Amino acid sequence: MFRTLLLVVLSTIPLRADSVLVLPFFNYAKSANLDWIGESIAETIHDALMSEGVLALDRSDRLEAYRRLSMRPNAVLTHASIIKAADALDAATVIYGQYELTPAAPPSRGSLRITARIMDVKRSRQGPEFAEVGGLEDLAALETHLGWQTLQFLIPKSAPSEDEFRKARPTIRVDAIEAYVRGLLATSPEQQHRLFTQAARLDERFSQPAFQLGKIYLAKKDYPIATGWLEKVNRADSHYLEAQFLLGLSRYYRGNFGDAQKSFEIVAGSVPLNEVYNDLGAAQSRANNFAAAADNFRKAIEGDSSDPDYHFNLGYALWKAMKFGEAAESFKAVLDRSPQDTEAGELLARCQKQDGARAGDPKSEGRERIKTNYEETAYRELKAELEKKKN
Repeated sequence: MFRTLLLVVLSTIPLRADSVLVLPFFNYAKSANLDWIGESIAETIHDALMSEGVLALDRSDRLEAYRRLSMRPNAVLTHASIIKAADALDAATVIYGQYELTPAAPPSRGSLRITARIMDVKRSRQGPEFAEVGGLEDLAALETHLGWQTLQFLIPKSAPSEDEFRKARPTIRVDAIEAYVRGLLATSPEQQHRLFTQAARLDERFSQPAFQLGKIYLAKKDYPIATGWLEKVNRADSHYLEAQFLLGLSRYYRGNFGDAQKSFEIVAGSVPLNEVYNDLGAAQSRANNFAAAADNFRKAIEGDSSDPDYHFNLGYALWKAMKFGEAAESFKAVLDRSPQDTEAGELLARCQKQDGARAGDPKSEGRERIKTNYEETAYRELKAELEKKKN
């Protein structure tokens, strides 16, 4: 019942639960060429929060707020400007800070000092300050510890131990981190691809560039390469579930329906979105598991009965299972919502004639309708908002 309410509200009411805004750390190193460090610290803390279920606003939200407020992305913000950015995004908490790099004896690339602060915006209260000092080559370890300390403050009861947290996150080479962050900051797709590829090659354990490259190749419909990259995204990565969704799509388009089903099942277990149930059902339908497919299409309809594609897929699975009467009702539901849907009309006519699917008939095979949108953040925001109201 809660899932039904959640998914119905998700499609109709724009709510925002208490969320965290992580700003790029301010560059006190007196070199604009080191701005990438501040972005890297913010990305690592953001990913740490998201991977443990804390609602953290993503980079695109922050850039939009900067644009609306006419702020430069790499500017050192005043206290008032930080609060304005938080208010613009309705964030309850802001994490920000600064870093300095001082020369050090070789082989060190310099001594890095990072200071992080947490501000409770709603209560106008300054939280704790965390400081990390080490060589620039130790950036990954310094960032990971900051991420863990932030979790310990925000969710002390459910945060993992430091050992567990570190074990799930390999220490990545600093040159790989730099290439990845410069890829995020790049303005052209060609630059992004080159830098993400460089980051992934410099350290094969680095999950984040693998995710970005998987998305790039999926958009190009290069499914074999997309699959290879998306399979490298590890469970500690905040993008893991989205990567599994995209991996499911890539496997589906390659005709690997069994493995596509496994990917969609992983996502559905944590993020029961309509589109996930729909695509899971489509993979099962292509594998001729019509009963399971119909169950998942019904779950998608339960969440959003207005979408004609969900009704079409249910009707199609039932039609392939020779359940003509039930299939006809689903195709009628499609036409009620989309009268111009000729494919639904044709299949309705075949149901009425009890004319079933025929092997090798292109009009009978592979007609499932796939969804490519994925709204995990909106789902988590709404779930948190509803649970807060419930309590």
